[in-house]
Amino acid sequence: MRIRVLTYNIHKAIGVDAKFAPERIIEVLRHHDADIVMLQEVDRHAARSERMDLASVFGRELAYPYRAVSMNVHRKFGKYGNATLSRFPIGRQHNIDLTIAWKKRRGAQHTRIHIPNGEKPIDVDVFNVHLGLSAIERRLQVRRLLESTDVKHLPADRAVVVAGDMNDWRGLLRKACFKPNGFRCATNRQLGSHWAIRTYPSYAPAGGLDKIFYRGPLVLLHAHRSRLGLCRVASDHLPVIVDFEIGGDAHAHHS
Repeated sequence: MRIRVLTYNIHKAIGVDAKFAPERIIEVLRHHDADIVMLQEVDRHAARSERMDLASVFGRELAYPYRAVSMNVHRKFGKYGNATLSRFPIGRQHNIDLTIAWKKRRGAQHTRIHIPNGEKPIDVDVFNVHLGLSAIERRLQVRRLLESTDVKHLPADRAVVVAGDMNDWRGLLRKACFKPNGFRCATNRQLGSHWAIRTYPSYAPAGGLDKIFYRGPLVLLHAHRSRLGLCRVASDHLPVIVDFEIGGDAHAHHS
């Protein structure tokens, strides 16, 4: 069975033209029609986003029947964090605190998604993350995530996806953290490349900040960033889209 996964830092639906326009984000998501959507910087009841609950708006407008929302940053008016939208039922939901000391609050939203497969659904554990701005902070956050019970207690044959805005300009996390824990990178520019698909800034991408890592019975079929012209203004990041086959030879592609 094939599934499409998308990760996108939507910048509160405020574009590079400084306009709040959630309809642009909706158009981008509708075009790519992913089964599982992981969004970062999603506002809820914030003044800058007209006090909308953006995850609810996106889920309703795009007919995603299941969603999970984890608010990490609380402001005087409103809050924001990560949201996962799914075509398939969501079971377990848990927000893992990745905040390091006095740094800005960060989290990894864990959702267990049940994908229909005859009498026995296939479970995919998805971690939607938005990491910090310093290299040391990011490394500590990923280690905390990978050492958490949410990850440690997963069966060895479970399909696992970690995706989001990694803020990892130099691509250090892959070799230092993910690869030793059995993860492959789906969003490298090409097979065997050490460089990620560039996603930031959206209007002239120079860095591959938005990444998707995976392990278990998932076969990478295709990965790309959005080529829609609208994406260059809708947010300061571009979305990345990955197609997987669940089952089969999980080592058919190496990254």
